[in-house]
Amino acid sequence: MDFSITPELEETRRRIAAFVEERLLPLEADSASYDAHENISLEVLDRERAAAREAGLWCLQMPRELGGGGLNKAGMAVCYEEMNRSIFGPVVFNSAAPDDGNMMVLGALGTEAQQDRWLQPIMRGEVRSAFAMTEPHPGGGSDPGMMQTRAEKRGDRYVVNGHKWFITGADEAAHFILLARTSDDDRRGHTAFLFHRDDPGWHIERRIPIMGPEEHGGHCEIIFDGLEIPAENVILEEGRGMKVTQTRLAPARLTHCMRWLGLAKRCMEIATEYAEKREGFGQRLIERESVAQMLGDVAMRIEVGRLLVMKAARELDRGGFARKEISMAKVQVANVLHDAADVAIQINGARGYSKDTVVEWIYRYARQARLVDGADEVHRMILSRELRDQGRDFWRWDVAG
Repeated sequence: MDFSITPELEETRRRIAAFVEERLLPLEADSASYDAHENISLEVLDRERAAAREAGLWCLQMPRELGGGGLNKAGMAVCYEEMNRSIFGPVVFNSAAPDDGNMMVLGALGTEAQQDRWLQPIMRGEVRSAFAMTEPHPGGGSDPGMMQTRAEKRGDRYVVNGHKWFITGADEAAHFILLARTSDDDRRGHTAFLFHRDDPGWHIERRIPIMGPEEHGGHCEIIFDGLEIPAENVILEEGRGMKVTQTRLAPARLTHCMRWLGLAKRCMEIATEYAEKREGFGQRLIERESVAQMLGDVAMRIEVGRLLVMKAARELDRGGFARKEISMAKVQVANVLHDAADVAIQINGARGYSKDTVVEWIYRYARQARLVDGADEVHRMILSRELRDQGRDFWRWDVAG
């Protein structure tokens, strides 16, 4: 595999890096830049998004014919990692979850009318969006076969009743993608719908308090009690909800990893910078074997994650499903992000535990990485299943041509 990138992609990466360095990193040190939930304030966000548009760094992941930058998945891996050197980066460039995954699935599967109505406002940054799938017990989580929320067809409309929770961004979203059961068929029993926040028949029960800093709109519990959705708002067709979900979640899991690598590298940057200058007992921290061991181990594991992400991205770009590659990347990167933040706090000591750096922010944020879009254990089960099915071919080399 050739890991070199084109000069054009390198130029884009450099421009992102300069934008992050000059505009976003200084904002992290100013308490006025944050909202009440420890994310970038909307006033500051609007200003920085306008600057990103002006710089030609907006919606780079979307196809050019839809108004995006035309990056493929391998290009996204390079750019998303650079964007998330700052905790504010992804949302400023309109590449943050859940909008990122919702835009990509609507770009891939939405009709022209659905793209005009539901996709383009998200791409323009006029509205935010959410993906409503996860349910409380006994409903569907990692196993969508357990889904309880139902959409009953009545004429040319569907009536939805059910219960969802941990729906990221719901409190500020205007456009929603909803997955609901339309039959008891094991394979064709789910359907994906589009609805607007102003539609009657649903409400946010609560914004669920969480351990770490929150995305805009939080993580919400939602009740559906008679929401009516016209048939024209079905994505793909009735019974193809799992196809929609797979189309969305596979790249979304990988883009999470791309962004997390940027945060993990930032933790190592902060840790190394401090270790280079901090002295104790006549020796700089960086010269101590114990510190060098910690830094070297995490640096190696970040690079392993980068290679797994790029392998999965290349597989998606050539039309493959990349199931096992994405699961490997998800487990590897989620864990190394947490460990990178932990090591950075340890090396920085009390400074790392304080809010003088963003490491403690990243540490609290990082714990969710091993849960969202499939817990570690689910992805290891997927890998075990692939190993049983493929045997020695699990490790096969792909032959050119």
